[in-house]
Amino acid sequence: MAETTRIPLLTSDTVALVTGASSGIGAATVRRLASRGCRVAAVARRESMLRELAAECGGQVLPIQADITDPDACRSCVSRAVDEFGQLDILVNNAGIMLLGPFETSPVADWVTMMNLNLAAMLHLTQEAIPHLRKSAAGERGVADIVNVGSVAGRVARANFSVYAATKFGVTAFSESLRQELGPAGIRVCCVEPGAVATELLSHVDPGVREKLLSGAVGSVPPIQSQDVAETIEFLVSLDPNAALHEIVIRSTRQPF
Repeated sequence: MAETTRIPLLTSDTVALVTGASSGIGAATVRRLASRGCRVAAVARRESMLRELAAECGGQVLPIQADITDPDACRSCVSRAVDEFGQLDILVNNAGIMLLGPFETSPVADWVTMMNLNLAAMLHLTQEAIPHLRKSAAGERGVADIVNVGSVAGRVARANFSVYAATKFGVTAFSESLRQELGPAGIRVCCVEPGAVATELLSHVDPGVREKLLSGAVGSVPPIQSQDVAETIEFLVSLDPNAALHEIVIRSTRQPF
C-alpha cells in the first residue's frame, strides 16, 4: 500500500494544556512543545514560576495559576485555554506529589493530598477536556492526545510507597480504560511511567524517610532528567495519527527497579 502524506502534528496551530508546569517534567514539557511552535496553557500553583516560564518561551505560553484539586479550577483552566487559543489538542496530566513513609504511621492528610492531586485532579481535568479533544480529533488534525504521567511505582509497589503507589496504579489503570473508550474517536491515551527523575519530588518527602531512601537503592541510581521525559512526551504526541503509544516506561539505564 502507498504511504499517505503525514500531517505535522506539532505546529503553531497546536494547543496543549500541561499541569504541574512550574518545574520539573511539566516545565520541561512546556519548553519542548513551545520550541516546536505549539501554544501551551501552563497550569500550576506557583504563579511567579509560571510567569518566568512564559517569559522564557514567549507569547506561545499562557500561564494559569490554579489549584487543580478544586474541580471548579479544573473547569476554569480548560475554559481559559480554549478561550485564549480557540481549541485544545493535547492534555498532559503531569501534576503530582509523592509523600512516602510507613503506612502505619502515615498522616491521613497525606493520603488525601496524594489522592486529590495525583488522581482526582487528573479525572476532573480529563473529563473537562474530552469534548474539546473530540473536536480536535474530528477535524483536520485527525487525532488528539491525553498523556498521563504515572510512575514505575504504578507498576511495582515497594515498602514505604503504599498510598503513592496506589494513586499511580490508579493512573495506569485509568489510562488503559480511557484508551479503550476514546481510541475509536481518534483520541490517543498514553501513560508515561518514569523511574527516578532529578526533580524536586523527593523534597516533599519526610527528611528521615528521604535520607533512608537515598542511602539505599534509590540513592545509588543516577536519575534521568526532566527533559528526557519531556522529549518522550514530545515524540509520542507527534506520531502519525494512525500510530499510538499507550504505555511508556522510562528509567535510568542503571535503574534495576
